[in-house]
Amino acid sequence: MTLQVQVYGRNMEVTDRIEAHVQKKTSKLDRYLNGIEEVRVDLAYVKSARSAADRQVAQITIHGKGFLLRSEERADDIYAALDTAVDKIQRQMERYKGKRQRGRGDGKSAAEVVPPVAEVEEVVGPEIVRRKKFALAPMDEAEAMEQMSLLSHEDFFIFYNSATNAVNVLYRRRDGSYGLIETETR
Repeated sequence: MTLQVQVYGRNMEVTDRIEAHVQKKTSKLDRYLNGIEEVRVDLAYVKSARSAADRQVAQITIHGKGFLLRSEERADDIYAALDTAVDKIQRQMERYKGKRQRGRGDGKSAAEVVPPVAEVEEVVGPEIVRRKKFALAPMDEAEAMEQMSLLSHEDFFIFYNSATNAVNVLYRRRDGSYGLIETETR
């Protein structure tokens, strides 16, 4: 089965040659990890970069069943940036696959571990203009810190802590260290 890859360009034209190079490099990513649903490649030319070696940017985002992986690389040539981004995403996929095979070990599915979500009442006041939904995968604190860095989340990361069976928020403090907010129900 061939992988469907979406290629987008920002401040640059995605030529047939670039498109063919992207397809060649990313078409075999499903060999590393099963369950890939979408591969998105964003190519950009950043005119305002400080260094000429950082002007060409290649970002690869892979959505799958229960995971999201992203890599971004910069170079003076779009082909070099793409090649290093593909190498980086392959390493991430191998590392993720190894962790997934080790698993939780208790034999329970994530649906059995996560408690049911209570319905939210409508609040009168400021209007909510955007909503996001995402699945929480059980993980420990160390894995949450790694996922936070892999996804390039700078400020915070929400996860289901498998050790405490509760939703936690991991955040980066101003001094560069991490903080953890542990929730509990009353």
